[in-house]
This record gives sequence, structure tokens and C-alpha cells, in this order.
Amino acid sequence: MSLTVSPSLLTQAEQGHVDEADFLACIRESLPYAYDLVARLADELPAAEGDFTDNQIPPVGDAEQGQLLRAMASTAIRAALERHFGVALAFQNCHRLAAFRPQATAGEQYRRFVSPQSQVLNQQPGFVNC
Repeated sequence: MSLTVSPSLLTQAEQGHVDEADFLACIRESLPYAYDLVARLADELPAAEGDFTDNQIPPVGDAEQGQLLRAMASTAIRAALERHFGVALAFQNCHRLAAFRPQATAGEQYRRFVSPQSQVLNQQPGFVNC
């Protein structure tokens, strides 16, 4: 399971509305590695020379890798993180996450990052099972 949902959050969902702050708290508590990585990249973005900052360091273990994969595989989780931190996220391999300035998604750096060429060039034998 990707999120540890509190009874009150479940009640909100059953009643038809989930508070964004409560959902983000659930993400932060359930997927701390992924949440903290996005927070770090968002914090680094204002000082970045280009339109993005990225992480190229693999997670320290399977649990952290799983958290990141679950966060990036969920449209709702990913979108909540993007809204909260004011970034556009792009993901490669099992750990290379980039935070872009939202307006940069129409630019060359973003297009290059999300291109098939970039995906192929960022493959490594150790990523086979990620």
C-alpha cells in the first residue's frame, strides 16, 4: 500500500472531498523519502542556473526507492506535490527526479529531459530491476 490513510482522511474521501493539506500530510507521513526529495529539489530550484534541479543519487534502500516510485506513479500524489511545492516534476529511471520551474515545461531543457533519447542515455546496468 502506498499511503497510510487515517480514519479521518478516509471519511473525507467517502464524503466526497479530501482536504489538500490533509492529503499532503498523509503523503509526508507515508512517503517521507519521496516528500523530502521533492522538498529539497524545490528548495534548490531558485538558485539553479537552468530551469531545473535534479537528483542523481539512488535511494539508500528498497523502501526509499519504493516510496519514490509510488509517489511518481500516482497522478494524484505527484500533482499534489507539484501544487504544494510550485514545481513541475519529471522522472527517469528509478531515482532521477527533476523539479522544473512550471513555465519551463514548454522549454528545451524540459523537452530534452523527458525525451526518449535522454531516457535511453540515462540507463545503466544497475537499473534493470528498478
